[in-house]
Amino acid sequence: MTDAAPREIDRNHHGSQTAWRAILSAFCACLIGIGLARFAYTPLLPAIVDAHWFEASAAAYLGAANLSGYLAGALLGRPVAARISTVLALRIMMLAATAAFFACAFPIGFPWFFAWRFAAGLAGGALMVLAAPTVLPLVPPLRRGLASGVIFMGIGAGVALSGTLVPLLLQQGLRQTWLGLGILSLLLTAMAWTGWPHDNASRSAPARHAAHAPKRWTLRALYVEYALNAAGWVPHMIFLVDFVAHGLGSGLRVGAEYWVLFGLGATIGPILAGHLADRTGFAAALRFAFLLEAAAVAIPAFGLGQAWLIVSSLIVGAFVTGTVPLMLGRIAELLPHHPAQQKTAWSLATVFFALFQAAAAYGLSFVFARTGGNYYMLFFIGAGAMVLALAIDLCVAAFVRAPRELPEVRDA
Repeated sequence: MTDAAPREIDRNHHGSQTAWRAILSAFCACLIGIGLARFAYTPLLPAIVDAHWFEASAAAYLGAANLSGYLAGALLGRPVAARISTVLALRIMMLAATAAFFACAFPIGFPWFFAWRFAAGLAGGALMVLAAPTVLPLVPPLRRGLASGVIFMGIGAGVALSGTLVPLLLQQGLRQTWLGLGILSLLLTAMAWTGWPHDNASRSAPARHAAHAPKRWTLRALYVEYALNAAGWVPHMIFLVDFVAHGLGSGLRVGAEYWVLFGLGATIGPILAGHLADRTGFAAALRFAFLLEAAAVAIPAFGLGQAWLIVSSLIVGAFVTGTVPLMLGRIAELLPHHPAQQKTAWSLATVFFALFQAAAAYGLSFVFARTGGNYYMLFFIGAGAMVLALAIDLCVAAFVRAPRELPEVRDA
């Protein structure tokens, strides 16, 4: 009896160490696959054009290659993991993203660069759908909000690095910058290599038991809400710097400063959102996020001044990454005890996100051109998408509760 308590403490301590080691691995995966592989290209784009590696139009298509690859990775991540094991798939994708950095240091030609930018996007999409769901089952439910916040903080860290590390590396040259990013990615891959948990997701639970009808409605609505969020962020993600620099006439330097604020928000957002969800539940936290996002996205359209624009940049940046753990946690709330079905739902949500974000980027660019460069219209449209997401969530919740009070509905 006297030895039982110390042994139990040792087991709990070991389990906690294993969980946080796995969380660190997932953080590294998000930092490489999304934070660096996607966002580091933005400050590299002018340098690529200035170095005459590619024309401006071709360089823009190379950026689109990453988004296309991301969608492919979101679609293929789970099928690949089912064939070769999740841990092996995660390692291969981190290596693929790393290899893409090294390959892009050599501008052999447009097809070469396009293929590697596509590969980087594919790795990022696969890592997004696989990393967090593989790790979070190790974490106690009451701490999963904070844990998922730490994981997705990797994305925000990549945004911050894209605005700080890349300009420093560019002082050494464009090729050296790509090689430097490759070395950093390789170090992060090595750090994460042994931290992944063994594949232990149960595949025995039949799909028909994964969710009752009310929860299926809520899940489907959740996919649409996440997609609308992706569309609502586009005005800030694409047009914020240009709005400050040209729309307000403040210049590119000031516009870049607002992007740094956006990156700061993206770094701390997942931690704050996850902590909130641990206290209020993911459903309530998500609705609060939709409401706050709608207001923050609309702020630039009202011309309220610098202070309010700073608030808008920080809040939207925070929820670009902060909504991700909220969405994943909400899926887990709706599908408790079904980790395999949670992974399927998260993969679908990521696909909806990728599709709507790409469509919104093209659509809002079209609106911007047709309205003669009306930035304010873009921010109003983005805010409208957030309001619609909140309205859908509230309406579906009311619809699900209305017919009868079921225990499974209350659990959702």
